[in-house]
Amino acid sequence: MDQVKLIATAAFGLESVVAREIRQLGCEILKTSDGRVLFAGDASTICRANLWLRCADRVRLQIGEFDAPDFGRLFDQTTALPWSEILPVDAAFPVRGRSVKSQLHSVPHCQSVVKKAIVENLKRRYQRHRFEESGPEFDIEVSIFRDRAVLSVDTSGAGLHKRGYRDLVGPAPLRETLAAALVQLSRWNSERPLIDPFCGSGTIPIEAALIGRNRAPGLGRTFAAEDWPFIQRKLWREARTEARDLARGKLATPIIASDRDAEVLKLARRHVAQANVELDIRVLQRELGDLTTSRRYGFFICNPPYGQRLGERHDSEALCCEMRDVCREFNTWSLYVLTAQPQYERHFGRRADRRRKLYNGRIECTYYQFHGPPPPRSESATRPPSWT
Repeated sequence: MDQVKLIATAAFGLESVVAREIRQLGCEILKTSDGRVLFAGDASTICRANLWLRCADRVRLQIGEFDAPDFGRLFDQTTALPWSEILPVDAAFPVRGRSVKSQLHSVPHCQSVVKKAIVENLKRRYQRHRFEESGPEFDIEVSIFRDRAVLSVDTSGAGLHKRGYRDLVGPAPLRETLAAALVQLSRWNSERPLIDPFCGSGTIPIEAALIGRNRAPGLGRTFAAEDWPFIQRKLWREARTEARDLARGKLATPIIASDRDAEVLKLARRHVAQANVELDIRVLQRELGDLTTSRRYGFFICNPPYGQRLGERHDSEALCCEMRDVCREFNTWSLYVLTAQPQYERHFGRRADRRRKLYNGRIECTYYQFHGPPPPRSESATRPPSWT
C-alpha cells in the first residue's frame, strides 16, 4: 500500500499530546485541528498507530477531502474516490455523518448520498448491481465543516481507550486515553515515585505503569482493520512482535494506588491484575491524610471527586484543603490534579505553575500543575522505597 493520510481523533485539549506520540512513531504531521491530527503513513503505520497511540480515540484512514457546497458535488466527488481499491466486493460499509456550519446540514441526507455514490463506484469495478455487505466492516464517516467534506474509514473498531484490562468500572470512570495523557503531560518518569491518592478503579496508575514499561496499550486487543484484505496480516504480526520486543521489565519504584473506598479498590486490584502490572503497583486503602513515605521528589497525579452536585461541593473543597496539607508534608513533591472545581487554586492556597483545559467526557476541567523542586544530581532515583 502506498502512502496514505491518516486521522487520529482525540478529545479536545489532547491534540498536541497525540501529535507528539505520532512523531515518536516516525510519522509526519500534516495538520492539527480541533479534535484531529492528520498524518502521513502506509499500511504498517495503520497497525503501529493502533497499537501504540495512548491518547487518541481512533485512527481513521482518510479517503478524500473536497469542497461540498451542494449534494451534486458531494455525490460526484465521492464517486470519484478510489473505493474499489479499499472495499472488497462483500464489504459491509455503514455510513455515518456529521455537518457543522455547512449548507448541507441534513446529516441523514448526506449519509444517503455518500452511500449511493460508493455503490455507484463499486458497480463499475465489480460489474454488479447488488452488494450483500456480508464481509468485513468498513465504518465510513462523512464529516462536513464549513462546506469542506472529509471522507474517512475507521481502522480501530472499538475506541482505543478499550485496552482490554478494564471490564468493570466504578462511579465517574476516567477514560484510559485521558489517564495516559495526564501522565504524559506531567514530568514523571519511571524512576520517580508516583502516588494517585484517589485511584478509584486504578486507571491512572495502570496507564503510568504501561508507560513506564513501554508497553503498547493496544497489544491485548484486536482492531477493525485486521480483517481488511488490502492490509497483509504479516504487517500486524510484525507490529505486535516489535511491540513485545520494545517492552521493558518491572519498574524500579512501585506506583502507589490508594483510595479510602474498599469496594472500589477491589476493582483496582482486578484491573491491575488484568493489565499484568501487579509487580509495578501497590494498591492501598488509605485516607488522604494518612499517606506517608520516605521518598522525596515524587509525583501526585490524580483525578479527585469534583463535587458538581450542590450537596457534594463542600466535600470537594474540603478534599482540596486536605490535599494542600498533605503537600506541605510532601514538600519536595509535585502535584498534578484534574478537576472541575473552579476555585481549586484558592482552596489549595497556591497558584499553579501551569494550567491546561481538558474535557473529562462532557465535563470541562482544568489540569493544574504544581511543580516541586527538581532533585539534586546526587539524589538516588533507585533507592528502595518505604511506604506505610
